[in-house]
Order: sequence, then structure tokens, then C-alpha cells
Amino acid sequence: MNKLFSDRISDVPQSFIREILKVAIDPNIISFAGGLPNRDLFPVAALKKATNDVFDSAGKDILQYSNTEGYLPLREYIAARYKKHEGLDIDPADILITSGSQQGLDLLGKTLLNEGDDVIIEEPGYLGAIQAFSVYKSKFNPVPVSSDGLDVVALEEVLTKVKAKLFYAVPNFQNPSGVSYPEQNRHAVAAALAKSSTLIIEDNPYGDLRFSGKQATSFKALIPEQTVLLGSFSKTVVPAFRLGWIVAPKALMEKLVIAKQASDLHTNYFSQRVLFEFLSQNDLDAHVANIIKVYGEQKNAMERAIKKYFPAEVRCTEPEGGMFLWATLPEGMDARALFDVAIVEKVAFVPGAPFYVSKTETNTLRLNFSSVDPATIEEGIKRLGRVIKSQL
Repeated sequence: MNKLFSDRISDVPQSFIREILKVAIDPNIISFAGGLPNRDLFPVAALKKATNDVFDSAGKDILQYSNTEGYLPLREYIAARYKKHEGLDIDPADILITSGSQQGLDLLGKTLLNEGDDVIIEEPGYLGAIQAFSVYKSKFNPVPVSSDGLDVVALEEVLTKVKAKLFYAVPNFQNPSGVSYPEQNRHAVAAALAKSSTLIIEDNPYGDLRFSGKQATSFKALIPEQTVLLGSFSKTVVPAFRLGWIVAPKALMEKLVIAKQASDLHTNYFSQRVLFEFLSQNDLDAHVANIIKVYGEQKNAMERAIKKYFPAEVRCTEPEGGMFLWATLPEGMDARALFDVAIVEKVAFVPGAPFYVSKTETNTLRLNFSSVDPATIEEGIKRLGRVIKSQL
């Protein structure tokens, strides 16, 4: 049977997080494992109204095939939002609506990568990007990321050794660590990349979810011709619509459109129309402000519980936004082995190893706070703290 499968798919690892979620589905388990938005914040009534209204106004049209690039008014809305929030002048023609930003990663891999091509990624890095680029048999060059941002010295070293096609980064509230690149660090990263031909893929699914601190400059403003932007409505509206986008230079956009046509012709047109109707009828900033309030309270609850229940030897990041917090256990403690014990105590997290491309064991783990209420967070962290202490 193995001869049936392509080399490409045979070498791609399963999503470890998806496998963990199967274990954590037990309702008695307090799960910090998922990267799920809080379902209680989904604008159900407003989306129901938008759906009915778009059926009444557009009828049969919303059920037809559409163009590959995406619904133009929706692309114009995205462009206007970039201008309002980041001061970026984006041409709607340079925006491609995708089936979530995950498809954006796949289309970029399909368009840019040949087997053996070098790719720079953060370490730890987003598992979905590692999986997407693995399909195209790329060679990963990890660069450490920390609360100080990206390790610029390590980046420059990689850039001198290899001719990387792209550098994938989540500079705002990174998944999995929750850290953000400070302003000065972004300028240093941009200066290093400007000396090369490497594209930076700036993925920003959590950028709107800021609890504290100040927004830093997008790489699109620093090195515009080398920057590709990825965005998504999954964290600000709903994930089920699977609506994201790519912003790319025109020459690259032409190839991305071809790749998109080969994949699925166009993104779900009905969902695009419903989403745009919702955005037209409602204040997205006000909706996001409510999400920020709730997530901020949940993040604070997790940080308080960690200080109360975790051993002093455990170090944690202090994110200014997003959905994740990253913990580093004492040296020699394996988070994967800890997970097995934690499940018995009815609490789940994601061990850090899958977020690295060359490690099978690490003393790190990811905690999600967005989909668990403060009281449950305290109980879950209490359980986890007890498990960690038992393993010291």
C-alpha cells in the first residue's frame, strides 16, 4: 500500500495538536491544548441576520460560482482596514481571499518552493506552517525567537549560509510562544532581510487581539517589496467560515491566483457574502474590543494561577495579546512525559516538541487561555502545578 502514496505526502508529519485534541475531548478534562477562539463570543445573532439579509437581497446570485480572487467589496474592506489600523496602502487587486490563512501557506509553498529549497522559520514555530511547507519537501532553517524578538545574529548567520526563498514569521503574539517582536527588533530584522532576496511571510492572525502595549510596525511598511501578508477572520469573527487572505506583490499574485485555481477555483462565495454583510452591518472594532476584554481577563487569570501554583523554577512568557502562553520547565524535564501524567489528572496542554523541526523532546509547553473561563483556568493550572511538582 505504501507504494500507492507520493513521497511528498509520506514525509509529512501528522498534526500533533489534532491528535492531542482527540485525547482532550473528554468533558472531564480541562484543556489548554487547543488554539480555539471562545465560542461564547461568536456573533451568532448578527450572523444569522446577515445570512437572512443577503439571501433576501442577493438570492440566487450568492449560490453561484465566483471569481478566484474573491468578492471585491470584501477585499476593499480588508484594504481599508489596513489603512485605518496600520497606515498601509494596499491595492484590493493585491489581495487574494483564501480558505483560511492555512490555505495561504499551502499556496505560497506551491508557488515558491521546489524540493530542497531553504525556508527560514521561527523556533519554536507555528506547527501549521511546518506541516504546510513540509509537503513541498523544503529544508527548514530555524532561528530562535524569545521575548526580545527574533535572534537577529542567528538570522544573519542563516542568510549568509543559505539562499532562503522565504522566512515565515508571526511577529504579533506568536503561536506558540505568545511573544511579539519589539519595534527595534523589527527594524533590525528588516535590515538583515533587505540585504537578501528572501521574502518574509508576515502572518498576523492574532494582531487585533492586543491587551496591552503598543502596536509595532508591519514589515510591509519596512520592506514592502519583500513582504507578503497573511490575515484571517477566524480569530475576530468565526473560524468555521474558513476565510483568510494573502497580500502579495503583483508578480507573485498572478502565480498565486493560478495555484488557487488549481486547488479549488475560488473560496466559498456564500461565506464571503455573509461575512461582508455582517461587516457592513456591524462595528468589527467594537466586537473585537469585547473579545480583547474577555481574553485579557482569562490571560490575567492564568498568569495569577501560574504564580500561585507552579513551582518557581517554571518560566513563562507574558504575552501582550493573542491566545497563548509559553512555559519552560526545569532542565531535564520532558513535557511529553509530563503530558501523559497530566491527562491522568484531567488537564491537557501541548508539549513543545512539535513546534521544533529537529527536537523530539523539550522542556517547553504551550498553554491556551482563550477558550477557558477564569474559574476553570485556576482549577486547571492548580492540577497542572501539582503534576509538575510531582515530577521535580
